[in-house]
Amino acid sequence: MNDSQNEAALWWATAVSHIEPGRIELRDRPIQELIGRTSLVDVIYLMLRGTLPSQPHSALLEAALVAGVDHGPQAPSIAAARMAATCGVGLNNAIATGVNMLGDAHGGAGQQCVEMLTDIRTAHDDGLTWDDAARDVMSEWQSRSRYLPGFGHRFHPLDPRRDPLLGLVRQAVSDGVVIGDFLQAALAVESALQRRRAGARPVPMNIDGATAVIYAELGFDAPLARGLFVLSRSVGILAHAWEESGQGRRNKGPIPRSVLPARLPQPKDA
Repeated sequence: MNDSQNEAALWWATAVSHIEPGRIELRDRPIQELIGRTSLVDVIYLMLRGTLPSQPHSALLEAALVAGVDHGPQAPSIAAARMAATCGVGLNNAIATGVNMLGDAHGGAGQQCVEMLTDIRTAHDDGLTWDDAARDVMSEWQSRSRYLPGFGHRFHPLDPRRDPLLGLVRQAVSDGVVIGDFLQAALAVESALQRRRAGARPVPMNIDGATAVIYAELGFDAPLARGLFVLSRSVGILAHAWEESGQGRRNKGPIPRSVLPARLPQPKDA
C-alpha cells in the first residue's frame, strides 16, 4: 500500500464501527449479534465506552436517560422545536432546532456538575474531608457564578427525580457496583447549601445533579454528560414536535396573538 492509500485508509479510521459489503460491526461486534439481544441503552454504552455494560451499570444509565426525557413545553428546547414544527421544516429540522438550544444555560448543567464534583473528589483525594472539599470548590465555582450547576430548581422545591435516582445510586454503592465518591461529593454540596441557607428555602439537588452523579459514577467524561442528556431530551423533543405538527397551526409564535403587541411599559414622564 503506497502513502496515498495509507492516508486514504486513515482519513476516517475509527474504532467505533466497521462497514464493508455484507458486514456491519459496532465496536467489533457484528450487528446481527446485537439486534434482538441488546437494548438501545446497552448499545449507547457500547458505542461510547467500547464494551457492553453489566446489568447493574445498564440499569443506572437507563434510569438517568429516562429521567431526563422531558420537562414540558416551557423548556426552551421543547418550545423551540414546537415552533419549528409549525413552520413546515419537517421533524428532522424541528428536532435539530430543539437540540441546538441545549447550551450552557439550558442543558449544560450536567456537564458542569460532573466537572464540579470531579474537582471536589480531587480535593478529597488530596486530604480534605468531603465537607471541606465541597466548601472550597463551591467557593471557587461561585466566584465565577452565583449558580451551582446541578442544585436548585426554579419550578420544583424538591425535584421529583432526585430521590429515585439517588436511591438507585445508593443501592449500587451498597452492592459494590459503583464506588460512590461522586455521590459523596454531591451530598456534601447539598449539606453545605442547607447549612448556609438555614431557615431559607433549601437548594436540593436537581435532575442535572442527580444524573451527573450517575454519569460520573459510571465513568463517563464530563462532556458526555451533556451528550447523554441530549440523547435523552431528544425523545421528548421528538414527541412534542410530532404532537405540534398534528395541531394544524402555522407559524405559531412564542406567545398567543391575544397578548400582542408585547411592549415594554413606557416611563410615566415620557
